[in-house]
Amino acid sequence: MSEEKEETPEEQQPLVVQKAQEKYSDAILEVSDARGELTIVVRKDVIHGLMEFLKNSPELVYDYLVDVTAVDYSLMEDVLTKYDYARFMVVYHLYSHKNRARLRVKVPVHEKELHIPSMASLWRAANWLERETYDMFGITFDNHPDLRRILMPDDYEGHPLRKDYPLRGRGERESFNFERQNA
Repeated sequence: MSEEKEETPEEQQPLVVQKAQEKYSDAILEVSDARGELTIVVRKDVIHGLMEFLKNSPELVYDYLVDVTAVDYSLMEDVLTKYDYARFMVVYHLYSHKNRARLRVKVPVHEKELHIPSMASLWRAANWLERETYDMFGITFDNHPDLRRILMPDDYEGHPLRKDYPLRGRGERESFNFERQNA
């Protein structure tokens, strides 16, 4: 007669979640694993430290920053209430070549405080990815080496991926200066 040992919730969680919770337990707002896509939602004040830990931990080694983007949740009341009415969510996609593992890290950002630490000191790829997010959503990345528009002209007004961006259609396209180059 063999006895089967039941796994505790800690043993069922991926290693990255266990390590992150050991170091940043009070800053982790949510962990989800939907369809094999692991996501950790953390507070903004610890994001740089957490990302540095994920990159430099010998066991985790998330050495590749795949993407940085944002989501505007202004029209989704359920998400707004869940994260204290933070309108935006900055989203980082990481990959560990050593462990062949992907990780999504999300950070709620309030509209009144559109600042978040830059990850350019950790991953060089963050430079252009953060510039794109700044350009499209208006989120400022503190301590970024060269934070300026990358897709739209310098004098362009607005941030096209925000939900409140006006869709004016033809008139806007006709008045857009395609010849102007960014400095």
